[in-house]
Amino acid sequence: MPVFAANPTRRAASAADPGLDRAVKQAVLIGLIVVLALPTARGYSAWLGWMPLWLLGMPLTAWWTLHRFRLPQRSAAVAIHPVRRRPRAQARRRFQPAAPHRLSRAA
Repeated sequence: MPVFAANPTRRAASAADPGLDRAVKQAVLIGLIVVLALPTARGYSAWLGWMPLWLLGMPLTAWWTLHRFRLPQRSAAVAIHPVRRRPRAQARRRFQPAAPHRLSRAA
C-alpha cells in the first residue's frame, strides 16, 4: 500500500532560491494581467508566435521546473580545484590492408 504523506526533509532540501522564485512569480503575475487586460496579448504575433505561450506558458513552466527540479549545488572543493586529466597522446588509426574487391559479373 503506497503512502502519500509529504516528506518534510525532502521538501526542505528542494527549496528554491527565494529571489529567483519571487522573480518568476512576478513574471507569471505580470503575464496573467497583460493577457487578461489586453486583447492584443491573446493573439498571434508574426515575430513571437502565440502570445499567451510567452506571457503565461513559459513563465509557468519555469516556475514548475524551479520547484520540481533542484539546481545542482557546487561544493567548495570542486569550485577551487577542478578535476584535471593528464595529457595523453591522440589515438591513431591502425593500418589495415585493403581487402581485394570482387567485381560482380554482368550476365
